[in-house]
Amino acid sequence: MNKKFSIEAKNITKFFNKNKYQITALNNFSINIPKGSIYGLLGPNGAGKSTFINILAGLVKKNNGEIIIEGINQDYDSKATRKKIGVVPQELNIDPFFTPFELLEFQAGLYGIKKKHRKTEEILMNLGLIDQKNAYARTLSGGMRRRLLIAKALVHNPEVIILDEPTAGVDVELRRSLWQYVKELNNDGKTICITTHYLEEAERLCDFITIINNGEKLVENKKENLLNYFSTRKVKFDLINAKNITIPKSIENLVDKIENNTLYLQYNKKERNISELINILNENNIFFSEIKTYDEDLESIFVKITNNIK
Repeated sequence: MNKKFSIEAKNITKFFNKNKYQITALNNFSINIPKGSIYGLLGPNGAGKSTFINILAGLVKKNNGEIIIEGINQDYDSKATRKKIGVVPQELNIDPFFTPFELLEFQAGLYGIKKKHRKTEEILMNLGLIDQKNAYARTLSGGMRRRLLIAKALVHNPEVIILDEPTAGVDVELRRSLWQYVKELNNDGKTICITTHYLEEAERLCDFITIINNGEKLVENKKENLLNYFSTRKVKFDLINAKNITIPKSIENLVDKIENNTLYLQYNKKERNISELINILNENNIFFSEIKTYDEDLESIFVKITNNIK
C-alpha cells in the first residue's frame, strides 16, 4: 500500500471465453494513479480500457492481479472500495421514467446516505441540470444525460471519479464545458481517471497518461514527457489557384503533398504555429479559400511508440 496513490493496479489479467476461444482483454496490466491527479487511460476502442474500469467498479472479476483503492485491497473489502469511487459509464444507461432528482435520491439511498446529508440539488445545480430536475430523463438531450451520469457518480462524494469516455458522441461546446467541470472537481481534491480515445482530451486535461492497446500497456509517464508523441499537427489549405505556385523555402520541409488544388502541410506544434504559416502563404501570394487543421490519430502515435520500444 502506498499513500501517494489513489489506485494501484498490479499485474491485472482478464480473459473471456467465447466460442471455445480465449480472448485476453487485459494482459499483466499495471498502473499507479497518484492522489489528486487527472490520469488519462488512452487507447482505441477495444484496447481494454472499459474492462479495466469495470474491474475497478466491481462489475467484472479479474482473473489475476491485485487492486488497491485508497489503501483498501479490493479482494478483502469490495464494499468499501466501491464507496471510494464514483464511476461514470460510457453508455447512457438511465431509467427513462425517473426524473434527475429522483435518480439522484435513489442513488443516494443505495449508498445509505441519510436525507439530511444528501446534496441532490447542489449537484444538479453544479451540472446545469437544476431546471430539468423534475423532467423525465427520457426528455433530456444526450448532453444532459451525460451530465446526469456524472451527477449520479457524485452523490456519495467519492474520493476517486472514473469517467469512461465522458465526451463520446457530444458536440464540441459540451465537450469543453465537461472538461471545465472535470478540472473543477480535481481542484476540489478529487482524483480523476479518464478513459478516452481523443488525443486533445488527454492533452488538455491529464497530468499523467498511460497508453494501452490490445490489453497491454505501451507507455506510462507524465504528460509533459509524452508530448513529443502528440506534437505533430496537420493542416489542409484549399487553394484558390494552385497553378504555378512556388512553395517558399521556409516551409518546403513541411509540405506533405499538393493535389487537387489542395496543399497539405505537417508541422511540429512546439516549433511552429498556424498563424505563422498563414502569414508566409499570404506574403508569397498563395491564397486559399478554406483551411482545416487536425492532430495525429492514435494509429500513427502507436506506430511511433512501438518503433521507439523496439
